[in-house]
Amino acid sequence: MRRLHEPRAYAAPQACFWNEGVATPDWPALDGDASAEVAVIGGGFTGLSAALHLAEAGSDVALLEAETPGFGASGRNGGFCCLGGSKASDAMLRKRFGPAGLAGWHDTEKAAIETVRGLIARHGIDADTHSRGETILAHTARAWQRLRQEAATAGAAYGVAPELIPRAELGAHGLGGPFHGALTLPLGFALHPRKYHSGLARAADGAGARLHAQTPVTRIRRAEGRWRLETPRGSLTAERVIVATNGYSSEDVPDWLEARTMPVQSTIIVTRPLTDDEAAAQGLTSAQMAYDTRVLLHYFRRLPDGRFLFGMRGGLTARPGEQAAISARIRRHFHEMFPAWRGVEITHEWSGLVCLMANLTPYAGPVPDMQGVFAGLGYHGNGVGMSSHTGRILAALARGRAPETPWPAVMRKTPKRFPLGAHRRMLLRPTYFLAGLADL
Repeated sequence: MRRLHEPRAYAAPQACFWNEGVATPDWPALDGDASAEVAVIGGGFTGLSAALHLAEAGSDVALLEAETPGFGASGRNGGFCCLGGSKASDAMLRKRFGPAGLAGWHDTEKAAIETVRGLIARHGIDADTHSRGETILAHTARAWQRLRQEAATAGAAYGVAPELIPRAELGAHGLGGPFHGALTLPLGFALHPRKYHSGLARAADGAGARLHAQTPVTRIRRAEGRWRLETPRGSLTAERVIVATNGYSSEDVPDWLEARTMPVQSTIIVTRPLTDDEAAAQGLTSAQMAYDTRVLLHYFRRLPDGRFLFGMRGGLTARPGEQAAISARIRRHFHEMFPAWRGVEITHEWSGLVCLMANLTPYAGPVPDMQGVFAGLGYHGNGVGMSSHTGRILAALARGRAPETPWPAVMRKTPKRFPLGAHRRMLLRPTYFLAGLADL
């Protein structure tokens, strides 16, 4: 496999809170040669959703995961099932796809949340769901003015009634901190990503999907009118293939993926459970999932057991020195934002890869010049809902059907390649620097 980052970036997280108390599904490795109607590469939310929907429709489907189940972003994310999936602004999307295209994207953001809600309900998944939508917290007075101006537009775009909370009322809503106001959109919810992933795995297995772990695909090639996926200990031959590897993709599986993704690191810390007095001392007692208005944003929420989760961007590389610097920086940011918790123990810290695209939009569709091969990737840090929804779209496409769920033009645009190829991470340092200046 040929990947962009250092091997350390693809190592198993050593202190991920989500791993505690959740058994990793036991998927056997693929030994020898096998066949299926549809092969799915990648065992995260996208791949499991695709495999589940295919199996429920009666397709013979086999899924190949390179590592252990939930190894990638699906087992490391912050658990925000919310609006998002694109880094392109509404103005950019309107210019590219017109008003109808923008409206179609907004409909899809909402549909992605409902896809997850429906899967949880239909399969009885206990995923520790909570939070009434998502709250955006203004980090400056100027950002608060922008939120106030954007509230009506956002409400109309998503067909909901937004709630504006001025600075003086934040404490009464349990949102104490260095914020100048807040906007809540009542769409989405928080969940435990590992429990959701395990529930999807049980459902897919129960529907008849064959799930394999420790089975990296090293090559995809055409053989006798079918696709042959080569692995270290065998092969899987299939009529159609779904590539669902997202930020953990190999640049050459298939070759089309080369330079089409920009995996970047995000880092999360989790505290020990806070007492009621400690939460009250900071004034942050709400269970709302939230993020601030910075370009290089912070995202955070209280977990059902009283712990506090806090995340932000990670290092530009996975080298030990940069990782140590990020570890110190996330603690500094956390303590600056929530000074009452300086003495609260941080029990867990881990990093994972978020997948950015040059188009700034996710993709779900066919791989050009590879008939019967489809790909879904590029959720820009908001993948819980959009990845699950993308898997549903890809399952329909792999069956030769038009998706019954929203599949907007925004997601059909074939992603272009980043400049600089294997050296494209060089683009991140000036981008992060300018974003940091904009956040002042």
